[in-house]
Amino acid sequence: MEKISVDVSVREGRGKGFARSLRRGGRIPAVLYSKGDSTPISLDPTKVRKLLMLGHAESTLIDLKIGGAADQSDRIAILRDYQTDPVTGELLHADFFEVSMAEKIRVTVPVELTAETPAGVKEGGILQFVMREVEVECLPSLIPDNIIVDVSKLNIGDNLHIRDIKVSEEIKIITDPEQVVLAIASPVSQEKLDQLLTAPSAAEAVKEPELVKKPAKEGEKAEEKEGKA
Repeated sequence: MEKISVDVSVREGRGKGFARSLRRGGRIPAVLYSKGDSTPISLDPTKVRKLLMLGHAESTLIDLKIGGAADQSDRIAILRDYQTDPVTGELLHADFFEVSMAEKIRVTVPVELTAETPAGVKEGGILQFVMREVEVECLPSLIPDNIIVDVSKLNIGDNLHIRDIKVSEEIKIITDPEQVVLAIASPVSQEKLDQLLTAPSAAEAVKEPELVKKPAKEGEKAEEKEGKA
């Protein structure tokens, strides 16, 4: 498992004004959580942004080198949560969770396929990815960068379930074993495609309801007859 090093500093200030000041200086506020305890910190978001771009930030071990604290020993943590600006996408805040290298943790890791094309796709089938990541439990040092699955023998109509994925004995997959990871769907025939394209829309298919004349009461019938007379 990849591990990166990030320099962080313990921060004293809090609040929106202090956070804005930090960001103007090229840093962001963050919090390090550790078994019921929390430490407010700040850091340069550059490395965290790179992890987010790679897509597996929440399963990467981060070596936090803490400055400005009574106990300045390094901490091993993982990124638990983060906030970004909805307009610019810039990282605004991050939450880290300290882990013990001797205790198992649960993280999500991406699912990746082997390079070989599935047999069903070669025959014209369509590969449909249902899940792109799974949750696993293991020691931090054994967190895999990804879960690689071989789908080369899957034919049209076949599904790959969580229970079909093989991992080492040190890693336990927590995700529901009956969950479908991917499927090889049948291709849509030209005839079926033409039917879908020429079928009337839902609005066109709804017919205008017929008006049902409400039966007149006896008094109304008498008035009607007098009118005709």
